Amino acid sequence: MQMKRLLAVTGLLSAAALGLTACGGSATPAATTGSSKAVESKPSTDSGKGEVVEIEYLHRLPDGEGMTKVADIVAQWNAEHPEIQVKSTKFDGKAPEMIAKLEQQVSANSAPCLAQVGYGEAPELFVKGLLEDVTSEAEKYKDKFSGAYGQMSVGGTMVGLPQDTGPLIYMYNEAEFAKLGITVPTTSDELLAAAKTAAAAGKYILDFETDEMGYWMSAQAASAGAVWYTAKDEKWVVDTADAKTAVVADFWQQALDAKATLTLPRWTDEYDKALVDGTLIGNIAPAWEVGFALDKLDGTPAEGQWRVALLPTFGGSAMTGPDGGSGVAVMKGCAHKAEAMEFNAWFNTQIDALASQGLLPAAKGSVSTPEKTLKQFGNQDVFKVLSEANGQLAPEWGYIPGFSAVGPRMNEKATEVAAGTAKVVDIFTVAKEVSVQSLKDAGLPVAE
Repeated sequence: MQMKRLLAVTGLLSAAALGLTACGGSATPAATTGSSKAVESKPSTDSGKGEVVEIEYLHRLPDGEGMTKVADIVAQWNAEHPEIQVKSTKFDGKAPEMIAKLEQQVSANSAPCLAQVGYGEAPELFVKGLLEDVTSEAEKYKDKFSGAYGQMSVGGTMVGLPQDTGPLIYMYNEAEFAKLGITVPTTSDELLAAAKTAAAAGKYILDFETDEMGYWMSAQAASAGAVWYTAKDEKWVVDTADAKTAVVADFWQQALDAKATLTLPRWTDEYDKALVDGTLIGNIAPAWEVGFALDKLDGTPAEGQWRVALLPTFGGSAMTGPDGGSGVAVMKGCAHKAEAMEFNAWFNTQIDALASQGLLPAAKGSVSTPEKTLKQFGNQDVFKVLSEANGQLAPEWGYIPGFSAVGPRMNEKATEVAAGTAKVVDIFTVAKEVSVQSLKDAGLPVAE
């Protein structure tokens, strides 16, 4: 397809422009120990007789209470694979901070072999020369994964394997909805009407998340059928203000004008307070939030009252968009790519363990809703709904190298929108400006 060809060209152009001067190496960590439920696995024969290969995996999974800890999953592997020992390290900072750390480590020849990277981050890391080409190794494990397999492909070059997906869904407090006489909205029109009804009663079923614009808002555009980045004559074409995106912009402008939505940044104490005191009783969220979004309600009267539903349709399109989701990439300089990918495939097919982390695994197979999730969502089979959402992901959506610069600027403009000094449509205008500039800064061709 056209985008695949352009990404291939993009990779070549970027390699030439940057000289691929970054170098890398694999760490030499000690093996972790522990135990967890065993699964069938095939021992590696690539490491050589008597040689112990040591690999480090850097991740940012939550590892919260009641979850199967990453260290325990890794310990299971280590017990079964004495010739390939893995050390897992949790990064507690934000995703951009982890990417910056990885760039520094590759430059210093001290990067881990494996690292968790978002699907929107992979193209940028690849064109910067920070990821290995593991296409031949990845092909061995392709049948284990859903359509998300392609999310770790940059122009046909596989840089790792997918771990989870992040389709947008809708979360709501069923008991509070019943009190207000609100039914679960299935369209954006119904969602707006319900938001106005709730706001009149001092409740909110929406929050305009000013710190999540990049992926959260673009995913809503994708759900409406928008495709921001395409290719023509082997040049990037950027269109973040098409008619389908305008449907999303108009929805939020109406909600803001009617004061039918909160405007709280997602990752703040103010958001948590609104959730706990019952002011916020619904919101659009990515699937990966299910694992922890309601932790603050444990032990409160609202525990077990919330439910999950498919994202209401925008513009009549029965789709959802990708907000996040990540894979495990092989970093530049990894000295043991085959062994790293063997572990990568095994780890990312530990479906129930990953689901306990709140992830919607990219691996094929049925997912059991974890006990913690069942308790928090009133015994709803949440992962059945999430799996359905996964099947409705917009098929043509993709990101540009440099998308990491787009989100922060969208957030800045969204803060102005929340303050009433800008309009929602301005967020998408900024998205185009920054996208075009980011591509040009990388020396990549852009159609004017």
